[in-house]
Amino acid sequence: MVSARMASIHESTTLKISAMAKKLAASGLDIIDMGVGEPDFNTPKHIVEAGCNSIKMGETHYAPTAGIPELRQAVAEKLCDENLLEVTADDVVITPGAKMAVFAAIQALMQEGDKCAFLGPSWVSYEPCVAFAGGSVVWGKVDKQFMPVDLAESINSKTKFVLVNSPSNPTGAVFDRKVLEEIRDLACDHDLFVISDEIYEKIIYDHEHISIGSLPGMEDRTVTINGFSKAYAMTGWRLGYLTGPRETMKWVTRLLSHSVSQATTFVQRAGVAALRGPQDDVAAMVAEFRSRRDLLVSGLRRLGIPCNMPGGAFYVFPDVAQLGGGDAFTERLLKEALIAATPGSAFGPGGVDYVRLSYATSQDRIREALERIERMLGG
Repeated sequence: MVSARMASIHESTTLKISAMAKKLAASGLDIIDMGVGEPDFNTPKHIVEAGCNSIKMGETHYAPTAGIPELRQAVAEKLCDENLLEVTADDVVITPGAKMAVFAAIQALMQEGDKCAFLGPSWVSYEPCVAFAGGSVVWGKVDKQFMPVDLAESINSKTKFVLVNSPSNPTGAVFDRKVLEEIRDLACDHDLFVISDEIYEKIIYDHEHISIGSLPGMEDRTVTINGFSKAYAMTGWRLGYLTGPRETMKWVTRLLSHSVSQATTFVQRAGVAALRGPQDDVAAMVAEFRSRRDLLVSGLRRLGIPCNMPGGAFYVFPDVAQLGGGDAFTERLLKEALIAATPGSAFGPGGVDYVRLSYATSQDRIREALERIERMLGG
């Protein structure tokens, strides 16, 4: 027996594909996993050492639900200095992963029957979080560069918030100031909140990351979410955070207190080291991601597959409509080329003609993947 609400929650497509790829690889097949949503680098050593030292010091007990003071302070300073948000440590809540921050924020803001606006293809876990809160999604239109168009058409009397994810998973799109100001104006005119997931902010190329919460008029209607998984290669550590109106953060903290309790204590010490320590490893990872992006995009275009140049994150989102659409192409990739990818349909109705390919793998594997795709297409 299962509740109707739980039964409405679909399995994560990305995690399902990742598990499938690992199972096939374990059977001896040479699978190139381009469905994975995590950096293939190791966590920087100084961060690992901070976590290990914390364990050795006996910091293995409960911590405050909202996070240890040192990490909340470090996050607040980072948000003030880098994101231009006017926050203090009291406005910050630490979570076991940014995914939990997304879940908690949505549960805190949505009522049964509320709606929210998603701006084109969106990360697979957003919609289930909304469904679990009893809400539903209105899918906004985007242009060929995955920039929002006709924003007002996504809003009605039941809309509670707009979800912004820039840089975007899956498209790699980065919203510039003009786009964010349009979203800001819409939010202010219709008295909406904005949930801004900025987990990929450090993995950005040739663009400026702007936090929508820093725009005039948005400080009291924005929940900003971020974490350590992508920038610091800490996916398995599970550490994220959010900030927003203090009343909202109070209810987020209450939800955490009755569910996950807190982010792991010694992991939070590693988070302090990540923010306060050297950032050289982040810069090196981004430089490598840029080279991989350029290699993959140029290779796909050479094969006649239309593909935007992503401005951030570590995914490309090529248009495979002429190759049967995202679902069929993804199935062919796995069966004929032994490449694991994610069909665009997993990211909403606007993604059906696309496939997401992660370049969180080596350049040699990307070259091999391109060669396999060329053979598959009869090149």
